[in-house]
Amino acid sequence: MEISAIRLKAESWLSSAVIDEATKSEIKHMLHSDEKELMECFYSDLEFGTGGLRGVMGVGTMRMNVYTVGMATQGLANYILAQFPHSTSGVAIAFDSRNNSKLFAQTAANVLSANGIEVHMFEELRPTPLLSYAVRSLQCKAGIVITASHNPKEYNGYKVYWQDGAQVLPPHDKGIIAEVRKVSGPDQVKFSGNAELIHSISEEVEASYFEEVKQLLHANEAIQQATNLKIVYTSIHGAGITMVPRALKEIGFKNIHLVEEQAIPDGNFSTVQSPNPEEREALKMALELADKVGADLVIGTDPDTDRVGMAIRNQEGKMTLLNGNQAACLLVYYQLERMQEKNALRPNHYIAKTIVTTDLLEEIARLHNVKWYDTLTGFKYIAGVIGEKEGKEIFIAGGEESYGYSVGEFVRDKDAVLSSVVLCEIAAWCSAHGRSMWDLLMEIYERCGFYHESLLSVTLKGLDGLQQIQAKMASLRTNPPKQLAGSSVVEVRDIQLQQSTELRTGAIHKLDLPSSNVLQFVLEDGSKISARPSGTEPKIKFYFSMKAPFQGEAHYKQQVEEMQARMVTIQNEMEMN
Repeated sequence: MEISAIRLKAESWLSSAVIDEATKSEIKHMLHSDEKELMECFYSDLEFGTGGLRGVMGVGTMRMNVYTVGMATQGLANYILAQFPHSTSGVAIAFDSRNNSKLFAQTAANVLSANGIEVHMFEELRPTPLLSYAVRSLQCKAGIVITASHNPKEYNGYKVYWQDGAQVLPPHDKGIIAEVRKVSGPDQVKFSGNAELIHSISEEVEASYFEEVKQLLHANEAIQQATNLKIVYTSIHGAGITMVPRALKEIGFKNIHLVEEQAIPDGNFSTVQSPNPEEREALKMALELADKVGADLVIGTDPDTDRVGMAIRNQEGKMTLLNGNQAACLLVYYQLERMQEKNALRPNHYIAKTIVTTDLLEEIARLHNVKWYDTLTGFKYIAGVIGEKEGKEIFIAGGEESYGYSVGEFVRDKDAVLSSVVLCEIAAWCSAHGRSMWDLLMEIYERCGFYHESLLSVTLKGLDGLQQIQAKMASLRTNPPKQLAGSSVVEVRDIQLQQSTELRTGAIHKLDLPSSNVLQFVLEDGSKISARPSGTEPKIKFYFSMKAPFQGEAHYKQQVEEMQARMVTIQNEMEMN
């Protein structure tokens, strides 16, 4: 967009009747003194994607603020009223600890109520999975969570859920996007809320959620006996502090140590560089506390409490961070083992994972004669499978490599509250049987084969970055590698074209997946490399999944080092920089 058009766009906000004076003052400063910032804030509109909004907070059409939130909500309201013309039943709203989250939540509530839509809103911050549960529990038509998940403190976001408690999927995602795009400016938004239509969500919803969690436990006796099991928990300044400690205590864990400095909700995330439990730095204080108190495991959740990171003691007694694939395997394997012991597994049971999550989950399902389903990246697609199969097949557990998992069907999103409970239950069960979670992980490798995964994210900001990401994907698509780290590439899966090509024969097979800009290269030894542009950040992501026969616990460290060396070789060969 030309600078003249950008200036006109900014000036339209100055002439708006609804824009506040402080915002107008900032716009005037940019118009007269900061052209670069003006371009960053107004060169386009903050895109309402299939998951909603996410962006840096600030003034302008490209920023998260009450006006862009209001415009998104007006579009959502228009869509809801078109879909349910004879119903006023409501929308549930939750928010996390980020700066402005409560303000944005109240803005959304005001806009919805101004449009005659009933609103059910949590008075204080609560985890995202509780919102998913509340949508179904209160029989709402939709839900909104104000969060930017694990993004840096400058960001906030706006996620939309449908009446099944899952994030919106086709056709509703496209329908909502179309309505949001029709709202061309803040003056088209009904900001004046109707307080009579805005209700606080009662504590009964939360109590009912906890009862559902308790019904999923397999080892109540082991939990009651695990008096010596020490758990360190950190909410990393997020919403998890409102539910995770209570959930653990209610099912019987007594020895819980909180990282007190991070137990305070704080949108600046003042003790960490990033509130992302995938990163070691975010769990640094929890690991230090674990060594101080002699803890058996560490649990850490992200700001909106849908992702959970963990650390356990290895064979040398040292705290070791597990990646999302390892935690998912422990969680799924444990569920299937306990159900198999009870003779409770049925032909209509299944697990689910995303296409960039470890294939070790597939091996675990095969070991237990249980079906598995692959989906596109994002737990909403797993939730889509749960909805599609509801009443015919039963979801046991599943998750994605990015530290998001769930068990059972009562929550239709990844759930770090429930996952924290189940992971601690696994620790208690292991303790009762004279084992550790590390022993259980090694058992999985012994029985199912050894997989080791890693993720490389390459950040490329701005318009130039977007073009570089597109060029990289185009290059890989038109000129795929024939060999990587000495192993032949035997299959190329192009999810965008919804087809798989066997390189040796040229045979092409249809993939039963929606189109998405993802490429996967399967090696002769069973390893797999995936390339995918991020849907929420200016990144291209490369997923490594290396496979080998397991040589035993004594060789674990050596095998990991060998696999990591192969990943570096592949990274260089594919010019991932």
